Amino acid sequence: MRMELVTIRELKSHVGKTVRIGCWLYNKRSSGKIQFLQLRDGTGFVQGVVVKSEVPEDVWEAASRLTQESSLYVTGTVREDARSQSGFELNVTAADIIQIAVDYPITPKEHGVDFLMDHRHLWLRSPRQRAVMVVRAQIIRAVQQFFDDNGFYLVDPPILTPSSCEGTTNLFHTKYFDEDAYLTQSGQLYMEAAAMALGKVYSFGPTFRAEKSKTRRHLIEFWMIEPEMAFVDHEQSLAVQEKFVSHVVQSVLTHCRRELETLGRDVSKLENVLAPFPRITYDDAIALLKERGHAIEWGEDFGAPHETEIAQQFDKPVFITHYPTAIKAFYMKPHPDRPEVVLCADLIAPEGYGEIIGGSERIDDPELMADRFREHELGDEAYKWYLDLRRYGTVPHSGFGLGLERTVAWICGLDHVRETIPFPRLLYRLYP
Repeated sequence: MRMELVTIRELKSHVGKTVRIGCWLYNKRSSGKIQFLQLRDGTGFVQGVVVKSEVPEDVWEAASRLTQESSLYVTGTVREDARSQSGFELNVTAADIIQIAVDYPITPKEHGVDFLMDHRHLWLRSPRQRAVMVVRAQIIRAVQQFFDDNGFYLVDPPILTPSSCEGTTNLFHTKYFDEDAYLTQSGQLYMEAAAMALGKVYSFGPTFRAEKSKTRRHLIEFWMIEPEMAFVDHEQSLAVQEKFVSHVVQSVLTHCRRELETLGRDVSKLENVLAPFPRITYDDAIALLKERGHAIEWGEDFGAPHETEIAQQFDKPVFITHYPTAIKAFYMKPHPDRPEVVLCADLIAPEGYGEIIGGSERIDDPELMADRFREHELGDEAYKWYLDLRRYGTVPHSGFGLGLERTVAWICGLDHVRETIPFPRLLYRLYP
């Protein structure tokens, strides 16, 4: 009877026992009469030790034939090994080859970024890229846990929309039979409608921006987490945001220490990410930037150098609040005592990773929202349903959006967002 497969992640429960795993050869080395096989199965990496004097000749020959990324079944005895990254080792007793891989293109030598991106489907197998994907999965798990535990309902907004949330200049246009349609850049407007039905809601899905940007922070297709909350004001929303981000970061620290080590991440900087977070107003941020030699005037938006400068003054993520009304979206509620600024905040990650959250209290006054529609020349027909939310039972409400890939980049300490998603869509890159 064939032995049941276990995973590398499960080896700690089988110390001293003989197990069988399905795996790929990541690398190998030999000292003549011993072969050391670096094996991976998706759940982790483990070293398999083949001793010539302890195995049949056909097992030794099979191990000798293995090439990088060859696939096989390995049978062996699990033993603890403190020197191993996994903490365990396999004394191999059998090796059944599935396929010998020939001329695997990604070798241990250095490769350029374009080459690696052309082979992204294979690059994902490397320890570093696997670690990023494991952290990403844990972040997603923590996001869902936070909202599920705090009374939010998951709602899925449409990807195809008849209009834009913030203007159509950066949207992908398509035809919806005989109508114009766009790939969504945000589910926010629809989530506001859902909040009026369910109270507290969040969406988690893909969004698209047709921006011709090549910065290390931008993707064409990315994933957004967008909560909306009825009867919640700006200050209450900030409290939710900082608790949310703290939960996500601490969850990764708890469950992904080994992956963070693989990435060389300084975890001490993440351990400090606990609510509450510091806050600075847009006014004070402008003054700070001028003091530090930046040529910027009140009313201008912040770019990456400005956000980095501000973030360097703090050891946690920092909220920049109360931006000028003129540079923010039409739906943001003006400050009751200063209509030239809105009740909003951007959350800036430390270490130069920039904005990871944008949020605000939303306009709930029907007349003011109608005025905003006229000012921004938004079509009444396309947005009639959105105005209905203010006409029928309007309430104070707030929401925010967190970009998953920027958050992954920050927590993992990556230089570029292209490594944060399995198959990135970048300017001039749609393959693979």
